[in-house]
Amino acid sequence: MERDTLLSQVDPLLHMTLMKQAGMQIRCNAHARTGEKQAVLSLLALTLPLAIASDPSPLQDFCVGVNTPSDGVFVNGKFCKDPKLVTVDDFFMAGLQNARPVANVVGSNVTAVNVNNLPGLNTLGISLVRIDYGVNGQNPPHTHPRATEILYVGLGQLLVGFVTSNGDGNRMFTKTLNEGDVFVFPEGLIHFQFNVGRFPAVAFAALSSQNPGVVTIANSVFGSNPAIDPNVLARAFQLDPKVIMDLQAKF
Repeated sequence: MERDTLLSQVDPLLHMTLMKQAGMQIRCNAHARTGEKQAVLSLLALTLPLAIASDPSPLQDFCVGVNTPSDGVFVNGKFCKDPKLVTVDDFFMAGLQNARPVANVVGSNVTAVNVNNLPGLNTLGISLVRIDYGVNGQNPPHTHPRATEILYVGLGQLLVGFVTSNGDGNRMFTKTLNEGDVFVFPEGLIHFQFNVGRFPAVAFAALSSQNPGVVTIANSVFGSNPAIDPNVLARAFQLDPKVIMDLQAKF
């Protein structure tokens, strides 16, 4: 500051010239920083769509590509109906108030409402099920590969739970639910429901896919077609191969 004052007294013209040059340098530096920021923003604008872009979630187990449409029989979802031909009945289904029979080995009956029987659900990413449970009936351990499930107990008492993935230590989250209770099963995790009450039970569940899919663990492991080699399962479950073959015979 003292040097600037002294210089202005000794040579005012030189002082003004130096001050102008300093101002120009500051403006140039500011413009350079602004240009750098604009360049970064432009780069982000170009790359961000690539970073967030992804394929839509699959709506079936697989969709093998074909070269011509005439060779195809299914798409990732359903073909769309001409909007001019759509009616109110495409968005309507009746009958979920009726109890379903539960006379089977697991003692339960799952009634699905999905795009296959309610076509208006196509592309909307949601579906519904009604589950009837007999006394001691269960919806056995299973997964939904394409959906999270939220379950509402309408009647009775259910023991429910899910198991986390290997990386999380296969932790079990379980709770006994009563009428009016709600429970969430995260997408892809093994879960179940078991009627622990003295009377039949009913639950309704919404799933975050028009076709969530279901993989029942016991059926898939012991009832696959063709069967998994008993020696493979014997090693995995640490059982005698004869026990595995007995289990496979049940499915």
